[in-house]
Amino acid sequence: MSTAQTFTPTPLIVTPQAVAKVNSLVEEEGNADLKLRVFVTGGGCSGFQYGFSFDEQVAEDDTQVVKDGVTVLVDPLSFQYLAGSEVDYEEGLEGSRFLIRNPNATATCGCGASFSV
Repeated sequence: MSTAQTFTPTPLIVTPQAVAKVNSLVEEEGNADLKLRVFVTGGGCSGFQYGFSFDEQVAEDDTQVVKDGVTVLVDPLSFQYLAGSEVDYEEGLEGSRFLIRNPNATATCGCGASFSV
């Protein structure tokens, strides 16, 4: 007798580089309650833009993604645009930054900070 397993896709993929940077920043702040909040706001050259902040509070309707001890929060309005996206952190010639790789975006701007659907 086999049992069926339900597969629930991860709402956000958090890369090891993003986890390492969040851990580093949380340690720097000395506040283990800090969580990375990822959100979408109107604006930017493509219609919407990504935002990142640290938050101690978890809203009742937030989606929480936990990876290797790091919690990423997404509000319900932003979640509809971010489902299936990858949260990454990169260091390069343009500087260091968190970034989103969003399969739902139909267009992005050159800097990758804004998008349209």
